[in-house]
Parts: sequence; C-alpha cells; structure tokens
Amino acid sequence: MTVIEERPWDDPAGAALRAAQRAELDQRYGSDDHEPGPPPSAADIDVFMVALDDEGRALGCGALRRLDDGSAEVKRMYVVPASRGNGTATALLRALEEAARGRGWTTLRLETGPAQPDAIRFYEREGYREIPLYGPYIGSGLSVCFERALV
Repeated sequence: MTVIEERPWDDPAGAALRAAQRAELDQRYGSDDHEPGPPPSAADIDVFMVALDDEGRALGCGALRRLDDGSAEVKRMYVVPASRGNGTATALLRALEEAARGRGWTTLRLETGPAQPDAIRFYEREGYREIPLYGPYIGSGLSVCFERALV
C-alpha cells in the first residue's frame, strides 16, 4: 500500500529522493548540466509530496510550482527504481493533480527530456500531451514538454 503525504520541501526523505533523482539524471545525460530551467526551491514550490510504503520508507516524490493563476508545473517527479511499475508514480501524480485542483489550477505542465523515454511513456499513458517548449525551456535541446487539462 502506498501513502502519499504532503511534506515541506526540506523534508529529509524528500531531499534524499531528489538527490537520488539527480544522480540518476546525471548518469543518463552524462553530465550534471541537464536542467534548462531554474531549479525548484523552497521559495517557489507550492506543494511537495512524498510517497511511502506501509513501513514508512520513502518511495517517490513530486512537487508543484505555480506558473500563473490557472496552471502549475510538475517538478521533481521521481520514484525509486525498485518501486517503478507498481502504481507508485501514478498514485503520486494523481495526488499532485488533486492538490492542483484544490488550488484552482486547471492545467498542469511539465518538462522532461530525451534521455528519459520511460518518463515520456508514463506521462503520455497518464493523459499528458506533448506541447511546444515553454518558458525557460524554449530553445533547449534537452527538453520535451507536456500538458494536461485537469477539468
């Protein structure tokens, strides 16, 4: 059973998950220079969630950063490799979508990259559609952007 909890950005379990994500992406991209936009921080993240198993072990995380009055961006969506394919990512994404709806946001956007084909397949399967690069990702060769209307 997976439990999703809203936690502060500086939560130790969340920080460890974000560090694991960073290490995985560094390996996939062959460098630590793979984030075209501004990195998320406690100052600009509106929602941060951690997925836990029934023994309290952190399995994944995800965040929302408000873009404007009606939309937000999914940031730091990550699930540990051992928990991929068991519904954790879907539960986490649905919890983020519900949090967005609760704040009146009707659109979620996100950025991923070509070295993450598994993430691209996941978002497409979950109803996100590819859109033109937006905001800080315009002109980036490392970005693929998606969007989903929540209404």
